[in-house]
Amino acid sequence: MANSDQIQKLGREQLEAASSAAASFAKGLQNIAAETIDFSKKSLEANAACLERLLNAKSLDEAIQIQSEHMKSIYENLVAQTTRMSELCTALAKDSFKPVEDAFMGFQTTARGKAPASK
Repeated sequence: MANSDQIQKLGREQLEAASSAAASFAKGLQNIAAETIDFSKKSLEANAACLERLLNAKSLDEAIQIQSEHMKSIYENLVAQTTRMSELCTALAKDSFKPVEDAFMGFQTTARGKAPASK
């Protein structure tokens, strides 16, 4: 009877771990989506501001300067956003697999504790 109870307990723990992992994964995806939307909004606003400045440029040299500054800004923002997305994806993986890892470690501990002694 003890084995049946242990199997049920392990089954519950595995189900809870899977449920927790799924919830962490969904939350991580929501964070990534929110970050992507925010970056897109900022990019559109920056592009609109650049276009406005270009339309108001008084000379070709000024327009080239505005465009160069804008391209530099785009590059810097893209590098920062790539770093941020990398951090979010890493956090997503860690947070999603942590409950499964904990359940697996608990299972290993239980299995080792119940294993027959080797001769």
